[in-house]
Amino acid sequence: MKETFEANLAESQKEELANQKAYEDLKAAKEEEILAGQTQIDAKTQQLAETDEKLAQSKQDIEDTRTSLSADEEFLTMLKEKCQMTDAEWEERSKTRQLEMEAVSKALAVLSGDDAHDLFTRTFNPSLIQTDSMSALADQRARASSLLSTVARKLDSPRLATLAMQVRLDAFTRVKKAIDDMIAQLLVEKADEIKHKDFCVDEFNQNELQTEKKNREKEDLIAKIADLELTISKLTKDIDGLKSEIAEMQVQLKRAGEDRESQNKEFQTTVSDQRETQKLLQAALSILGEFYGKAKAAFLTQQGQQPAGPPPPAGFETYEKNASSGGVMSLIQQIISDAKAMEAEAIRAEEDSQKAYEDFVKETNTSIEAKSKEIVNKSEAKATAETDLVEANQAKDSTLTELEQLSNYNAELHQSCDFVMKNFDLRQTARDEEVEALKQAKAILSGANFEAFLQSA
Repeated sequence: MKETFEANLAESQKEELANQKAYEDLKAAKEEEILAGQTQIDAKTQQLAETDEKLAQSKQDIEDTRTSLSADEEFLTMLKEKCQMTDAEWEERSKTRQLEMEAVSKALAVLSGDDAHDLFTRTFNPSLIQTDSMSALADQRARASSLLSTVARKLDSPRLATLAMQVRLDAFTRVKKAIDDMIAQLLVEKADEIKHKDFCVDEFNQNELQTEKKNREKEDLIAKIADLELTISKLTKDIDGLKSEIAEMQVQLKRAGEDRESQNKEFQTTVSDQRETQKLLQAALSILGEFYGKAKAAFLTQQGQQPAGPPPPAGFETYEKNASSGGVMSLIQQIISDAKAMEAEAIRAEEDSQKAYEDFVKETNTSIEAKSKEIVNKSEAKATAETDLVEANQAKDSTLTELEQLSNYNAELHQSCDFVMKNFDLRQTARDEEVEALKQAKAILSGANFEAFLQSA
């Protein structure tokens, strides 16, 4: 019956150990799932926070861009209106000037034609005109020279002053050709100056638009660089933290292995001592049991045999076994049972410790593997961010260089265009007055020529 009980106890213990192991495995698996879920929640929460921050920054950037775009569109609208007005004024002035030149040219052509010359020859008496021809010619030259001198002083024009002197000295043909050449030159200068002004306006506008665009690009790159630097710093700290955690886990694994080895040695010593104790006590118990069993048999034999003849002389009294021998043997048996129980308890404790150690090693290795993968992922993300940072810094340097070039070109435009832009209307008016004075001088000279035709007729 005892062996049955012991067998049942051993079976129950094995079943309990199996159930306990299944429970521990299930618990470890669930805890691992919970830890993985919590890690994923933390990662998603961090990702959400970073996304919200980038969204806010993007909203601010798009608001600034819209504001800048609105200002640019308003400036463009104003510029188009101003250009339309300027174009309209220029077309009107050009049309008027062209009509004026055509009218003067037509009048000169009519008065200078052969028909007009013949008509004037037949109509007027040459004797009345020829008398005053030389004085009229000198008077026409004087009036043309005076007009040109007056306008030259008003406009501070050396060319008109020189031409005024030529009118007094040179013949009509050379003077009129000089006037025509000067008018043509003035018109070319006027057209060139208008082209230069249009060029300046276009270049200033283009320079301003490009500068604003590059400034926006610079601000975007600065923000991107700051974001990348923050990301790299965070990834670096995360990687260092993960490496520290892995190192700490490896230290804990080493310590746990040393503790497990020490516990196993202690277990081996305890089991060996208990088994030796049981062996010794079992031997002692066997000796006592054998002795007391023989003594009892001998006593019973002596009582059953009666010798023949007279009774023997009286001898020793009947030997009786120690009354406490049963208690001693029971005590030894109890000690043996306690030793077996202690051995079983030590075995169970050893199995539990071994199971806990194996679970700890498994969980730690799983965690180390997960953190190693996370280090690899974060290292790749860091490398990508560092590459993007290098490209962003290069783009920033390029943008700053382009901004410097735009600034230098803007300074060159100011040197080339400020005087023209500031004095454009005044110079155009002065040039128109100069052209008008030349036309009047030529008209005067043509009138003098006309009176000469009258005298020659």
